[in-house]
Formats: sequence, structure tokens, C-alpha cells
Amino acid sequence: MRIFFFSLLVWGGVWEMTQSEVSGQEAVAATPGYDRSGRNPYQSRSVVIAKNGIVATSQPLAAQVGLDILKSGGNAIDAAIATNAMMGLVEPMSCGIGGDLFVIYWDAKTEKLYGLNASGRSPAALNIDVFKERELTQIPIQGPLAWSVPGCVDGWDVLRKRFGSRPLAELLEPSIRYAEDGFPVSEIIARSWQGAVGNLKKYPDSATTYLVDGKAPEAGEVFRNPNLARTYRLLAQEGCDAFYQGAIAKSIVQFSKAQGGYFSTEDFSQHTSEWVEPVSTNYRGYDVWELPPNGQGIAALQMLNILEAYDLQSLGYQSPEALHLFIEAKKLAFADRAKFYADPSFSDVPVKELISKEYADVQRRRINPDRAATDVPAGDPKLIHGDTIYLSVVDKEGNCCSFIQSNYYGFGSQMVPGDLGFALQNRGALFSLDSEHANSLQPRKRPFHTIIPAMVTKDGQPWLTFGVMGGDMQPQGHVQVLINMIDFGMNVQEAGDAARIRHLGSQTPTGTPLEKNGGRVAAESRIPESTLHALEKKGHVTTRSPGGFGGYQAIMIDRKHSTLHGGTDPRKDGAAVGY
Repeated sequence: MRIFFFSLLVWGGVWEMTQSEVSGQEAVAATPGYDRSGRNPYQSRSVVIAKNGIVATSQPLAAQVGLDILKSGGNAIDAAIATNAMMGLVEPMSCGIGGDLFVIYWDAKTEKLYGLNASGRSPAALNIDVFKERELTQIPIQGPLAWSVPGCVDGWDVLRKRFGSRPLAELLEPSIRYAEDGFPVSEIIARSWQGAVGNLKKYPDSATTYLVDGKAPEAGEVFRNPNLARTYRLLAQEGCDAFYQGAIAKSIVQFSKAQGGYFSTEDFSQHTSEWVEPVSTNYRGYDVWELPPNGQGIAALQMLNILEAYDLQSLGYQSPEALHLFIEAKKLAFADRAKFYADPSFSDVPVKELISKEYADVQRRRINPDRAATDVPAGDPKLIHGDTIYLSVVDKEGNCCSFIQSNYYGFGSQMVPGDLGFALQNRGALFSLDSEHANSLQPRKRPFHTIIPAMVTKDGQPWLTFGVMGGDMQPQGHVQVLINMIDFGMNVQEAGDAARIRHLGSQTPTGTPLEKNGGRVAAESRIPESTLHALEKKGHVTTRSPGGFGGYQAIMIDRKHSTLHGGTDPRKDGAAVGY
């Protein structure tokens, strides 16, 4: 029987409807119906088409900052860093320099893809025994026990030094100006901010930084963050060292000690980002690229491998049969995610086997086309040998940047360190406290990560740079967008506008059971009732959800006309802008 609900779930509900979906980074609304009376019935607005460059992200002022960098001669990396800095100001619940980032980058000069993992590690002094002594079976979502070292600023530094062309001071200048003079808060961000008031009030520095007379700013209200302006100015003057070896690091460590946290100066001074090789699978002639764990990107590749054997086009767009196969493929991939995905520096993650076509063949045999699975254990790849923001930039030289950055929950740990003007992330909450689990908490280990950038190449050249924000919605969103474009011929805007489903899983990424019935299928309002009833007959439990379907940004490279096509999600405040 279908369940209609609007509720927040506790810890396990990170994978259902997280706090950030109501009070932070992933707040979205069901997409309204559209009537364009034309060829693209699911499309909310026209595709943004430009010749020289496009920036797409979830807040228009930030997109304009990036575009100004491109128009002044900066490249895709320059624009991405400037845009991200601005996003940390205008959408602070979702991202900021207290969080981590990941990037997939196409360098037009070398015609090669590069991957950057700029996620931080747990404090050296924090281990599972700390939680046992406190009789805690889970890592608290709020507070200092959920902290890991923020990797964002180091990510900016290594990106800029390898591929950028402009000094950091120039890239931060627009955000410094807006932080000092103020910016008008946009609508969806204002709603997310309002939902976080209760938590921000628990922490004096957070309330001082983000609330005005104890209240969140309203839509259209001009908000200032002079503390963040001072922090950005220090970074502009002293660079990355200010964050990891200088005054900012010292302030965070002092704050940590005062709050009962475990950060040390060595945790910051020893932090490093890592260049990694993106991994891919081919889906109907398109090479889809993700980053390997500690992120969850390969879950999208696993799902695509399973689905490739089915003729989804003949089954029909959002038909019960096609959606059933998508849901079952997701269950299989996420069961593997719960068991295997972890920091590869600590665990032997069988990436090659997990994303192989041979493993997909084995997994596909577990799908009953007529019945929903209610108990889905992980597979055995060894048998085979073989609240987030997203932004996308393409410049006039053909460089492509797929860039994602996050605090995790809305305002992360909810804690702002003193007068620095930004919240510290709570990524450490994603560690398991089971010492036998691949993702178990260990000193200086990177936690499992949900944020994933993506890129698609065709015949060895970039075709699409894109991402979908939203916790465990991200790989599900990646797959739905690609199916919409590749199987059903939608353009870059329509593919993101089209109604989505989200399987609300039966377990967390660390394998903690949540449901015994195989989870639920949340659907946006434009999924027909008849489709949901047909899914119920196959054994699925369905629900109309008010949110949690992510936020999409994308740029498609049109080689036939030598133009760029930008799309942005109406579930967010965003914009794709070009010149």
C-alpha cells in the first residue's frame, strides 16, 4: 500500500530524507508540471546555448561570478574556483571552505581526463575507542565528533597550480566584495536557511555568523558575512598555507580543543589532496566517467552496466517495467556500496571487478522482472577477474570542469569555528563504528563520501559534464539523466527537468538495516498514478515525496555546431549562463 508522508527520519534517514533536505543543502520541491506545447514536454525553460563558455550552478550570482572570470580571460578551473568561493557565501548550508571537494577535469591541451580527490581525513587522535568509552554506537551528526579535516582550500590550490591561470586573490575578490557589501538571498536557499535556525541557535558562533537577530534571512533580504570576507582576504594574501599551517588552522584547532574535539595542528599541516584516475564504463557508445572510492560514483557505473542489456527505449519512458529495472539495479549497486566502498588507502576496494561488464551479467541474473526484491545482500565481485553544490564550467578552449563541493548536512556539523565565517563539515558521521567494516573509523582515514562529479565522453572527446546533488540520490540521478538523454533523446535541460524517482534504501552505506521490505520508492508529482500502481503490483512500496530528488547542472558540448548547451535544475535557484 502506498504511503503518503512528510517526515524526517533519524540517523538511518540520512539515506531517506536527510535533515539537510529540509534544513540545508538538499532542500528541493517536487517539480511543477510544464506545458511548453512543443517537442520537449518535460522542459521548464530553454536550453542556454553559447559559443565561448558556460557556467552552470545552483545560484545565479555565483554563476555570474564564474562567467565574469571566463569573459576576462580566465579558464574553466579559474571560473570553477571563483564560483565555488561565491557559493560558499551565498549557499552556506550546502558548501564552503569547511567542506571537501571532488573534480573531474578535461584538459583540452593534453586531451586527457584528470580526477582530484580533495577530501579530508579523520583526526589522528580519534578512534573507535573514543565512542565506546562514551557508550555511543553511532557517530553524532552534529558537533565535533563528526569533523574531518576540510579539503576544499587545498583542492583549490592544487587545481589552480596545475591548471589555473589566475592568482587566488583575483578569484576570491568578487566573493570578498559580496561578503562585505551583502547579497540578496534567493528563494530556495532562504527556505533551507529557515529550516536550520533551531540547530544554529545551539552554537553561539554559528548563530552570530548566520542569523540576524536570531532569525534566518528572508528571500530578497541582503545578507553580509564580514567574517568570511576576512578569512577569504587572508587566503588571498597568504594562500593555502594560511588554512593548513597558519592562522586559520590555529583558530580551528583552538576552537576544537575548547569544544571537546580532536583536531591537532598536525592534522592540518599533514593534509594532502590526491590526483586519481577517473574510471568508466561504456553505455551504448558513451563513456561515462566517475571517480573511484572513497566516493560512491562507481554505483552509477554498476547500475548502467546492469541496465544496458535491457531495451529501455522499447519499454517506454518511465514505464513501470523500465522503472522496476532501474530500482532493482540500484538495490544491487547500493548493497555493494554498503559493503565495499571505502578509503582505498585502508581497504582493497575491488573497483575493476565491481564496474566490469562480467560482474553486471552476474548481478543481472538476480533481478526478477516481475517482482521487487526485499532482501538484497552484496554481490561477490571477487568471482570476476578482470546539504552539496555542483557546478560545471566549459571554457572557450574546450577545457571542461565537473566540480562538486559540500558540507554534507545543511551547515555541516552546525558549528562555526569562532569568527572565521564558515561551518565545519560533518563528513566523519559517515564512518562505521564496526571495526570489521571496510569504512570503519580509523585515525587519518577518509570517510565514505556521497558527492560525485561526472563526465561523459564520446569518441574520445567530451560530450557532457554534469552532476546531480543530493546524498544517495546522486548516482540514482546520474543514471536517470543519462537514460533520459541517451535512451530517450532528451536535451540537456529536459533531461534534468523530467520527473525523478528515488529509491529510499533498506540500509545505510555502512550496512545498517533500516527497512525489512526492500525500501520504498519516492516519486515526484509528475510520475503517473498508474505507473505507481503498476510498481506496487510488482511488490514495491511507493510514496509521493515532497523533496529529495537532487539538483542537476550540466553542459553538453555540441560538436556539430561548435556550441555549448547548458541546463540547470528548476528544483534549485540555479542558472546556466554563457557568452
